Amino acid sequence: MLNEFPRAGFWRRLASLIYDALVVISLSMLTAILYFAVIQLLTSLDMIVKTDDPAALIQDSTLLSGIRSALFVGVNVFFFAYFWTKSGQTIGMRAWRLKVQTLDGQLISWPQAIVRSVSALLGLGNLVVLVDFKNKKALQDYLSKTEVITLTKEENKRIYRELD
Repeated sequence: MLNEFPRAGFWRRLASLIYDALVVISLSMLTAILYFAVIQLLTSLDMIVKTDDPAALIQDSTLLSGIRSALFVGVNVFFFAYFWTKSGQTIGMRAWRLKVQTLDGQLISWPQAIVRSVSALLGLGNLVVLVDFKNKKALQDYLSKTEVITLTKEENKRIYRELD
């Protein structure tokens, strides 16, 4: 599969990122709701300080605020890493016929996916593609030793069918 498909350009990557951002926002909202519910439960069980305003408690506590931030980052990194290691495609990537893979055409590993996700810098790493005309690689591609390719419609369907 090496060099069978061209590397993806900036605009296709951006469109995919916008699709995935909608999913990430939904996951973040769900994470916030669940975290708030856990804080409410712990407060009602007198396991943490009783308060009338759990949101203020989270905001004022360095520990609780840090846990909240770590949860958001963890959930978002897990979302991308899971899909990249399972099929090479997130939901947005599937819609735009993109796939992330190793330089020899294989699915990426969990360590590569984590490095890729963190080094993407909330999508800003893709700006490198705008100046890297020859290789069409983003910052996260270089740091994780991966590439994003544009699939044909047929190949995209084949990958999707293999998931069943």
